Amino acid sequence: MTTDVTSCAKKSRGRPKVFDRDAALDKAMTLFWQHGYEATSLSDLVEATGAKAPTLYAEFTNKEGLFRAVLDRYISRFASRYEAQLFCEEKTVEQALRDYFSAIATCFTSKETPAGCFMINTSATLAASSKEIANTVKSRHAMQEQTLSTFLAQRQQRGEIPAHCRPQELAQYLSCILQGMSISAREGATLEKLQHITETTLRLWPELLKIQG
Repeated sequence: MTTDVTSCAKKSRGRPKVFDRDAALDKAMTLFWQHGYEATSLSDLVEATGAKAPTLYAEFTNKEGLFRAVLDRYISRFASRYEAQLFCEEKTVEQALRDYFSAIATCFTSKETPAGCFMINTSATLAASSKEIANTVKSRHAMQEQTLSTFLAQRQQRGEIPAHCRPQELAQYLSCILQGMSISAREGATLEKLQHITETTLRLWPELLKIQG
């Protein structure tokens, strides 16, 4: 009996670890988020994820493939959480925007992830040679602006935003505010400071709707 137990224990210890794709993506995300695409090497990714290089190549083909998968992971983990705050029909336009901005500001200043926005941080450090990655990040980041535009257009159809207003231009403005908040967070701004920016933006909201006429 003792021999059988010992034999089973040895076999158990000898089994290869199962590759946890999501855990690997989260660890790689932290590296890309903190250091950018260019400065993060494959050896850094191997060390952070605990996976061997052949395993990463088999799963993602190369560093670019891994980054694209990380970008998808970021959007699924964070963007959906923000949008849930925005697309809530029971809220007023102002409250929905406040909750949306607050959720994003909380992420930008969270101790669990690097400061700022993942997409803004990585796009700011891309070299000219990474044109394909830059285009991918740019197109994904444009989705945030489009999300805001869709939200505003829906509220306009419900009569909550004047008919003369242009949702796309309002979305561009709000997106620029969010980009500035990301940079501020990267430079050490606290959640409280970003909340103040949010409140200032919302105090200006009625005037923004007026001047678009």
